[in-house]
Amino acid sequence: MPPASNRALPTKEAKLFREVLNLYENRQLKNGLKTADQILKKFPEHGETLCMKGLILTHMGRREEGIELVKKGMRSDLTSHICWHVFGLIQKGEKNYEEALKSYTQALRFDKENLNILRDSAHLQTQLRLYDGLVDTRHTLLRLRPTLRQSWIGLVVAYHLNGNLDEARKILEQYEAVLKNVPDYDVEHSEVLLYHVHLLEEMGEASEALTFLDINAKSRAIVDRVAIMEYRARLMSTLKMVEAEGAWRNLIEQNPDSYAYYKGYLSNNGIDLDAISEDTRDKALQILQQFSVAIPQAAAPKRLALNIVDGGRFKELATAYVTAGIEKGVPSLFADLKALYRDPAKRQTIQDIVESLCEKLAVTAEPPKGCEPTMYLWTLYFLAQHYSSLSDNVRALELLDLSITHTPTLPELYAFKGRVLKRCGDPFGAAQCLDEARVLDLQDRFLNTKCAKYRLRAGVIDEASDILGLFTKKDAASPGADLEDMQSLLYLTEEADAHLRNGNLGMALKKYSAVQKVFNEFEDDQFDFHGYSLRRFTINIYLDMISWEDRLRSHPAYVHTAINASKIWVQLHDDPSIAKSKLAGGGPGDAEKKAKNKAKKAAKKVKEEVKKTAATTSTNEDKGLEPQPAKDDDPTGSKLLQASDPLERAAKLVAPLHTLAADNINAWITIYDVSVRRKKYLQAVKALNSAHTLDAEHAELHLRLAHFRHTLSSAPQTPPEPMGSVVKDAVAKLLPENLSIEHFNAQYLQKHSGDGRAILASAKVSRLLGAPMDQVESSVFSVFNPDASLDIKTALDALGFLQEQQSSRADEFRQGCDSRFERSTVFKNRSERATLRWNAAESEAVNGGVEKPEVAG
Repeated sequence: MPPASNRALPTKEAKLFREVLNLYENRQLKNGLKTADQILKKFPEHGETLCMKGLILTHMGRREEGIELVKKGMRSDLTSHICWHVFGLIQKGEKNYEEALKSYTQALRFDKENLNILRDSAHLQTQLRLYDGLVDTRHTLLRLRPTLRQSWIGLVVAYHLNGNLDEARKILEQYEAVLKNVPDYDVEHSEVLLYHVHLLEEMGEASEALTFLDINAKSRAIVDRVAIMEYRARLMSTLKMVEAEGAWRNLIEQNPDSYAYYKGYLSNNGIDLDAISEDTRDKALQILQQFSVAIPQAAAPKRLALNIVDGGRFKELATAYVTAGIEKGVPSLFADLKALYRDPAKRQTIQDIVESLCEKLAVTAEPPKGCEPTMYLWTLYFLAQHYSSLSDNVRALELLDLSITHTPTLPELYAFKGRVLKRCGDPFGAAQCLDEARVLDLQDRFLNTKCAKYRLRAGVIDEASDILGLFTKKDAASPGADLEDMQSLLYLTEEADAHLRNGNLGMALKKYSAVQKVFNEFEDDQFDFHGYSLRRFTINIYLDMISWEDRLRSHPAYVHTAINASKIWVQLHDDPSIAKSKLAGGGPGDAEKKAKNKAKKAAKKVKEEVKKTAATTSTNEDKGLEPQPAKDDDPTGSKLLQASDPLERAAKLVAPLHTLAADNINAWITIYDVSVRRKKYLQAVKALNSAHTLDAEHAELHLRLAHFRHTLSSAPQTPPEPMGSVVKDAVAKLLPENLSIEHFNAQYLQKHSGDGRAILASAKVSRLLGAPMDQVESSVFSVFNPDASLDIKTALDALGFLQEQQSSRADEFRQGCDSRFERSTVFKNRSERATLRWNAAESEAVNGGVEKPEVAG
């Protein structure tokens, strides 16, 4: 390493270097590059200049060349804060935040008071949730720039995030005390004051928070009137003030359909809507009816009243509510009332009300005086939804056919008929129904999206892409590529599931990986807000965002993706030959050739667009530090299938589920499957215990308990101490040592002999223990017993199990399922499904073809 003195440049070159820094800051990249070259002609090993040139080249799109220069500059001068700073910037652009922070820490060793490095370090510490270090960094920034408002607010937020609310309050009060010359109606200052109120409320200082709020509201320092009203109502309720009732009433009058305001009003009166008792029921109903009379146009108090009443009173209120909704033709009426179906008595009452109304309208043929003529139609629609929710899909289809005969031009009827057919196990008929709904309004994006979704459910992926292409960018490589850029989780998860159902594991993993990428981008996107939110003083929203990001991967799309993708990785670990089989879509079949040709066309189109953009782009434009999207060299996902570390990839996917999906038993089952194969037996036991707490009789848990005992007993070596004894004791609590697996399985089957899922799980355990195939087949076929409950999903799982075991009776079981589920098409043979698939894909030809909408957004 050269001595620090070698860093010093002669006066002329030192001036040029300062010019390089200014040109970079002003984004005059081309001039900055020329100036750097002037220095390097005389001093080719000057580390700081090499790093700056590399940074400029990176911004100009010459990324690889730029990074090599930065690394060369680092080797030339390891004691320069500029070199470390540049290296940190490069790593930050690659989203390698931990390494970037290490680089900034090194830079601060050689320049402890560099504001830019300190500020970037604070952002990285927030991104990585290193709040102790964040407090120290913010303290340093405040000491260096005490006149900058962001320095004060940054330290307040750092203390808040670190859980030290007392210090956050002290700093905030000091900031407000020294603040001068605040303009009137200053929104940024108003946001800080609202944050102060929020902080006091969080600390439990309700009285002080209310006083502070009133003072600043009267002086017009706080300009958000709705926020003032909401804070006052909450704080007054906390303090049990008489004025609280009036505050909540004012909010309700302003927004009479906000459930939260009614809950707040009732809570202020000692009534918890989520835990109504006999003592509070009458009082709550009286209050809600008063609001219904005072604000007749408000639906919220009428709907909330249905939650708390029962018996004859419920029938009276429900009749008025349901009749009004049907008369207005509210399509979402059933979705609004569905939560009441948890109470069987209320469900039956609603059924009686609507059936009675339907009978009257059907007999009279004319609606009652003063009612809308479409009442009969919406009554039939509601009843169809009602019976479908009760799994009486035959009755639902009869009502829908009657509705379509009555009014054949209402898209909602065809859309819901598609949903009913989907529940019946007929994805092809469902796709046809959505096609019929779509052509009734070709400009409706919702219907087109729904149609594409149902085509994906039917497995006609290319045809679904045609529909999606009606509203995606015309210059995109493909509709799917545009939707992936737009982070459409609906599209990505549905297409991934479609590929999985079709047996194309490679493309399924590829799309599941795209979902994972979307969530990574969500996580990365917060980085810019660490600085922006403090500059704009939107502190309350910023803290909400931090909280949201912390539980980001509890989103249903991520949980679903993590579970399904992990199952594929586990499958590949158990049988690596799958990667080369036809089921994986990895062979040189027509599907792969088609996908490769499609990918080549898309890549060519993207290349042309890049050239076109480059021709019209200024040579000095900043192309950013982030790496450009990599070329897709795996269009079919076959390389992804051949990954050497499937279990490690699965473990990374399910890691967030330990805390963010703790109430999802399927997540724990998947965590067990991954952990036990990685020989992480403590994690496996914890997963089993967590699943047992959620549902001790779950069929998949039963199978895993047997699998774990079998795995431990057949392992060549027992787990080392002290882990071995811990695992042994934990398993003994779930499956006693004196109980053999065979006896355990027999007891479970006897206890759940009428549950199809339990019967299938028992058969799988028998096969695990080496039972003869004919015995296992007999067990599986017992799901057809008259007293056994069997749904389509369980039947498909059972069929898949028999096929996996290469059972000679698999086709017999398929035929039995086909007879059992008359409206289903998923149990048809391959040739029949191919015909149905073709009909579903080509149904638009009957409907007039795929038409371009007149108005495309």
